[in-house]
Formats: sequence, structure tokens, C-alpha cells
Amino acid sequence: MASKIFIDGEHGTTGLQIRTRLAERRDIELLSIPEAERRNAQMREDLLNSADIAILCLPDDASIQAYEMTAANNNVRLLDASTAFRVHPDWAYGFAEMDKAQAEKIRTARHVSNPGCYPTGAIGLIRPLRAAGILPDGYPVSVNAISGYTGGGKQMIAQMEDPSHPEHLASNNFLYGLTLKHKHLPEMKMHGLLDRAPLFSPSVGRFPQGMIVQVPLFLEDLATGASIDSIHAALVAHYAGQDIVTVVPLEESRAVPRVDAEELAGQDTMKLFVFGTPGGAHVNLVALLDNLGKGASGAAVQNMDLMLSA
Repeated sequence: MASKIFIDGEHGTTGLQIRTRLAERRDIELLSIPEAERRNAQMREDLLNSADIAILCLPDDASIQAYEMTAANNNVRLLDASTAFRVHPDWAYGFAEMDKAQAEKIRTARHVSNPGCYPTGAIGLIRPLRAAGILPDGYPVSVNAISGYTGGGKQMIAQMEDPSHPEHLASNNFLYGLTLKHKHLPEMKMHGLLDRAPLFSPSVGRFPQGMIVQVPLFLEDLATGASIDSIHAALVAHYAGQDIVTVVPLEESRAVPRVDAEELAGQDTMKLFVFGTPGGAHVNLVALLDNLGKGASGAAVQNMDLMLSA
């Protein structure tokens, strides 16, 4: 029998992308609320509680409300794309590749929190080095990133694409989060296994989908003997045995003249690079992904499939 999936918030950017990915699937039954009825609280509650898995593509407050609406129903499982539960101890974090045991945690969890797009890249780079003992306690981690504008949802899409919009954004690239209090920091710290929050500087470019996340490191401040080769080897070992996260060989990285933020647009995978000069003092770790793919909707479908395989 087909599993029932309800996308709560299916008319938003992430929800629409998930629905597109699931449209041709015959192993699931998509439950849907008409856009005209999206504010019908009773209909929404009924659909939430009729689903085998409800995928929440909502603001934090609405996700918390959905959780409360289903709390007494052990038959429904939640997959939440907001930031509401990403550091909650009772929710499985939906980045299956970040640890060897994570896929099984997602598979068997009743509640799964889908990662943020920036944290997926940052954690993907940082956690393996913390686990291997290469990145020491107290290291001042910096994360610099640029995302496609679709990550800002329908409002930012309209601001970037419609010159007549009253809040039209004409910039080709802009920094934001200038108070350094970004909502992704707790997630990066906890799942990156960091003992202090990183300094995170996000930006948006005039391209719809794609993302580059950078973590620059000073080798002399890492564990004794750390090198571009040992860092690369730690990433390769960490991601062995799966086909979603690819660690680009050092030889290939050395031949790369530039990294295109849009290279993986439309894909649900992620590439990791280690850049630097052998014998040099620095390395730059780079994650390349689609902000709506592995950074959002693609990851949600991957997590849904794991949950359905339980």
C-alpha cells in the first residue's frame, strides 16, 4: 500500500520543489490542501494526522504548531524543514552522511529535522576534522558562503526577479546577517561538534540555485602534523561508502581554476574540495551544493526515503 505523504506548506519554494520531485512517484500517495484552503486549520490538522509522514515546509512557529497537532498520534512521523528542531535532542538531524550511524537514526526516528543549506556545507567540512582530532578545541572557525537567491523564498525571488517590486534588490551580490547572530549558528556548532560558535558570513548572489561554503584554516593552529594531505584523507575516510557526498581528489582540485556556485544546481549531491599549496601555511575547505537540492528539498526527499525504508 502506498505511503501517505502530506507536504504542509506545499505552495512555498521548498514545498513546491519537494512536490515536483515526488510528482511521478507511484510508491506514495500525496495528500494535498488546495491553496485557497491553506489557512483552514481543521483541514490542515486532519491531513497532518492522516499522513504516514508529514513534511513541514513552514516558518518555525507553524512547524511547532504542527508538532503539537500531531503529538498524540503515534502513527504520523514528521520531517521538518524549519529551524525549530535542528538542535532538539529528541529529533534526528537529517544529514545522513555526516556520521556512519546517522542514516539509521533517521530511518527509525519519529521526528526528523531537515538541515539548513549553509550548515549542510559547513558541517560537511568541519565535523570530519573534529571527529579525526585534526581541528582542535577552541579553534576560531570562520564560515563564508554564498547562496542562490531562491534560498530566501518567494519574497526574495520576487525582489530579485521583479524590477517593479517595491523592495526590488538590484545588487548582484550582497552580504547579510551582519549582526553575526544568524539562526544557523546553533546548528553549525552542535552538529559540527564545535565547542564555540563559528563566525558565519553569508551572502546572496544573482543566480537562482547553487551554493559555495568556505572554511579557511591555518595549518599551524591545527593538530600537530596537519597538512593538506591529512585533511583530505580525513574527509575521504569519513565519507567512504556512500554516493551523495563526493570528496574531490587533490590532483583534480589542483587543476581547478575556479569553482562555479551553480555547478550542482538541480542536483541533490554535494562536492567537497581541499584547496591549498603543498607545504603552504593554509588550506581552504570548500563545499559545493544546490541550496534547494542537498540544501533543502533534495535532502528532504532523501530523508523521507530513509524513513519509508524502516
